Amino acid sequence: MPSRLGCAESKGLVLQNVLGFLKGLGAARLMAMIAVTVALLGFFAFVIMRVSQPQMTTLYTDLGNDDASSIIKELERQAIPFEMRNEGSTLMVPKDKVTRLRMKLAEGGLPKGGGVGYEIFDKSDALGTTSFVQNINHLRALEGELSRTIRAIDRVQAARVHLVLPERPLFSREAPEPSASIVLRVRGALEPQQVRAIRHLAASAVNGLKPQRVSIVDEGGQLLADGSATANAADSSAGDERRTAFEKRMRNEVEAIVSSVVGSGRARVQVTADFDYNKITQTSDKFDPEGRVLRSSQTREEQSQTQANDGQVTVNNELPGNPGQGAAAAPRDQSKKSEETNNYEISRVTKTEVTEAGRVNRLSVAVLVDGSYAKNDKGELVYAERPKEQLDRIAALVRSAIGFDQKRGDQVEVVNLKFAEAPLLEKLPEPAGLMGMFQFTKDDIMNMIQLGVLFVLGLVVLFMVIRPLVKRVLAAEAAPEAGVPALTDNSLPQIGSDGQPVTPPSMIDIAQVQGQVHAQSVHRVGELAERNPNETAAIVRQWLAEPA
Repeated sequence: MPSRLGCAESKGLVLQNVLGFLKGLGAARLMAMIAVTVALLGFFAFVIMRVSQPQMTTLYTDLGNDDASSIIKELERQAIPFEMRNEGSTLMVPKDKVTRLRMKLAEGGLPKGGGVGYEIFDKSDALGTTSFVQNINHLRALEGELSRTIRAIDRVQAARVHLVLPERPLFSREAPEPSASIVLRVRGALEPQQVRAIRHLAASAVNGLKPQRVSIVDEGGQLLADGSATANAADSSAGDERRTAFEKRMRNEVEAIVSSVVGSGRARVQVTADFDYNKITQTSDKFDPEGRVLRSSQTREEQSQTQANDGQVTVNNELPGNPGQGAAAAPRDQSKKSEETNNYEISRVTKTEVTEAGRVNRLSVAVLVDGSYAKNDKGELVYAERPKEQLDRIAALVRSAIGFDQKRGDQVEVVNLKFAEAPLLEKLPEPAGLMGMFQFTKDDIMNMIQLGVLFVLGLVVLFMVIRPLVKRVLAAEAAPEAGVPALTDNSLPQIGSDGQPVTPPSMIDIAQVQGQVHAQSVHRVGELAERNPNETAAIVRQWLAEPA
């Protein structure tokens, strides 16, 4: 019974001490402690949630509404946490599940890309479908596949393709040409080579479609390619693109070689090329008189004789049987003729030269270089012009790089002027050795910064809030014990406030104090027994019933 009464009494004393401590703090201090407690709970809850929250990374970007809705349904079905950004066009999921999710979604055909491709024929009923519906489905599938292929090009965010495939009328010898129109939503601006590539891509995918019949428009309504342009206009556009590409390539080459001398970003190069777009066809024949060859040879000979008849023509001489006629007459005149004809083949060279359009008639290169900078005694950057010898060497390098031809009229100018922008500060050297092996990404650096901030805040809360509160609580608990005299070492003299030695308390005094404490406890137990006689009797009976 005394133990149970002592427990109840101790609980009552603790409760009284707590209530007394709270009353001693006052309303202001009590509200401050409650506010600090709530702040600490919120802070640690935030830290625990932030640390336990998985690191999110991008699953897909630039999603359409249909694709985003289908993917979100799949993520909710699998109970995978996700975040939506950029008005739902970007989905973020835990980093450790990205690869598996992409493979799982690809298995289900997601994302579809916002268009219908050849999968339209997977679930179609071919038995009850007319030829008209089949043609429409084929056109839709072809447009959808072209849209997906065009979106794979860099800077193309979305694409919409419309094809016009007219049928050949009956009894018509000429079939109408197909045409196409493409609407693009791009990030930035497309280069001419990319626009030309899209036109050829669409023309190659559709039977009978020519690149000149493909029109391309961006989301701002700007015409990137005219599908009704003539062949001459197309050739002119191709020539301008060729000249632009040539100037860009030459500018990059010259700027690269000059920047290696004067420093990165300290040179500006401008190249202007004069192109000749006239196409020339020239045919020439060359004969070599020394290179003759006998083709055929023909020889003809003639021979004739006349007898001497004294030159007289009489009847007697002409009559047969004339004795003078049978006798051999001495030849009087004889002639011989010989003729030879030779036919020769003379060597001939026929040369046909075709000079295509786009010849470089003249090149003009302007190179602007910045001067050199050096620090003075005050640590300030001081500008200094480059010497003429260095500029001459740079000009010689530029001439070699562009293939300088003086007969063609090429011109190269290298000028040293001070740039309006000051040079950037020198970059710090990259860490080498062990530190150079650690390559941190942007996400790693941000995570380290967040953990560092949380660690510093934790230290601040620990030393500025928790530590003072613990000291105050300990001081409040040690206050009641201050009235109990502590045992001291008798060998050491105790000095009072008046400077006189104080005699330490003896063991008898300590025993008297302990006796008084026990007497008070017994007195309190007696008072409790008098106030609650029934409960006291029940406790005594229970003690008597317990085995010894």
